[in-house]
Parts: sequence; C-alpha cells; structure tokens
Amino acid sequence: MRVLLIGANGYLGRFVADRLLADPAVQLTALGRGDDADVRFDLASGSPGALTRFLDAVHPGVVINCAGAIRGGARDLTRHNTVAVATVCEALRRSGCGARLVQIGCGAEYGPSQPGSSTAEDAVPRPGGPYGVSKLAATELVLGSGLDAVVLRVFSPAGPGTPAGSPLGRLAEALRRAMQSGDGELKLGGLGVQRDFVDVRDIARAVHAASLSAAQGVINIGSGRAVRLRDAAAVLARVAGYGGNLHELDGPPVPGRPAIGHPRHDPEHVVPVAYPYPDGCGSWQQADVRTARDRLGWRPRINLEESLADIWMEAACRI
Repeated sequence: MRVLLIGANGYLGRFVADRLLADPAVQLTALGRGDDADVRFDLASGSPGALTRFLDAVHPGVVINCAGAIRGGARDLTRHNTVAVATVCEALRRSGCGARLVQIGCGAEYGPSQPGSSTAEDAVPRPGGPYGVSKLAATELVLGSGLDAVVLRVFSPAGPGTPAGSPLGRLAEALRRAMQSGDGELKLGGLGVQRDFVDVRDIARAVHAASLSAAQGVINIGSGRAVRLRDAAAVLARVAGYGGNLHELDGPPVPGRPAIGHPRHDPEHVVPVAYPYPDGCGSWQQADVRTARDRLGWRPRINLEESLADIWMEAACRI
C-alpha cells in the first residue's frame, strides 16, 4: 500500500509516520514544508495542479493529512487549516490515483459541551474560536468533496512530544522550573477545565486503522473520559517526584493572573491567558468513542498516567 503522509514532521505526523513505517506492507512518502520531507510542498501556497501532477506520478492508495496550525491569527489558521485542505481535496478530485483521504480534524470543532455529557459525531458543531472554525471548515470541505474520505476528530493529544505551549506541556515545564529552583510551592491557574486526553501513539494507531478501513464521515478519537486538569497536575507532580504544594488560583484564567506553568516567584514569566478558554471548548469536553470502536476496531490502550510520565521524562531532560 502506497501512502502519502502530509505533515510527517509535525507533532502527530511524527508518530503516524513511525506507525506506518512499522508496517511492512506500507510504502511511505512524506510531503511537507521542511527539508526532511521526501517532497517539499506548501499546501497553503501551492497550487492544486502541481499537487495533482505529483499524485499522478506517485499514485498513492491513501493520502493522510496531518498538516495544520494550532495557533496564530484567523488569517494564518485559515490558510494552513482550511485553504490547505481545499488544495488537497481539489488535487485528489483532479488526479486519477483514486486515493482514499484520511483527514485529521479536532475536538475543538464541536466547541463547548454540556458538563457530564459525551459528544458524539452527530452533535451540531459550534466552535468557540478561530482554530475550531478553521478546522470545521476543512472537515466540511472533505465531507462535501465526494472523495473516499474519513475525518478523525482528535480530542486532546497527550504523551511524548507534547508541545510546550499546551496545558500539559506548561504543567511539566512549571514542575521542572520549580524543582530546579527548589521552590516548595507552585501557583497554577485554570485547572478547573476538563478535557478528554488521548495518547499520541493511540492516535497514530487510529490513523493507521482508518487508512485500512472503508469507514467514511467523521469519527471521534479520544479516551472517552474527561479529566480535570488539576487531577492531571497532581499525577504529573507525583510521577515527577515533586514534594512541594500545588496551589490552585481560584476561578478561570484571566489576563495578568499566573497561568498554568509559572512559579509564583517568577512574575516576569506570567503569560496572559485568553478568557474563558483558549481552545474555545469551554469547561468540559468528553468524546463518545463508540464509532471508533465499531467502525475502526480501535480502542485507546495507553492510560493518562503513562502519557504524563512520558511528558515528564522529556521535561526532566531539560533540568
């Protein structure tokens, strides 16, 4: 099976590449903007015609799109998350390769959920920020393309390689700095939010399964369990061996108040946090993952404690 992987050098793409390379039946070609890609191509500025010619030459059976942007202004998010996907869809429509498309979506497309609920694929998406809007627009382009396509709506990725700017990445960095400086108390804000964390290696397994399946439409990829960020912080402190106190600031994060990941004695590193929640998903998100089980034969295998331990191991290497 010839697979074209777009965005192989990104956070999710690296693990998807590793998973595919471990399958002896897969012939993998990586396309991206970096020098380490097999073929350099910028989806946000490249033409569908140029991509079509490449598809006709390589003739993949599956195209997996892990590329995109998670931060930036609305214009950049639209270019990298929506225009880029429009280019992929148009190139596939023009090409004679007949490849299946696996598009990586995100839980932010749904927006805020009712606390205690599980969000299924038939929920009406109401994204609460420009990132979710740009990803939802991409999903609609894929679903309306007429292609053999599936969109995996990934909830909150965790595990090795977690970006330092993510909530779990900031927590790990906060603990590293506190332990390095001998700080016995860590003040953290915004820990009341509850998210559905899923390990990046489980996500890679889901992408692999989706590339082999005939499933179409939208499929949620998550753990099926919302975890309060303060509970994740406590587990992370335990696996890190941090003996100090975690002091939670009351209320949601607000500008000027120490955010997740900043010791109390280091005010110059306080980062304003958008109110109420930067990802536009409100206080609660939990995926209904029954469709992934039924249509992909996929279940998450790696628990959050293992994911957090791996996040800490990477952070600890910076001490």
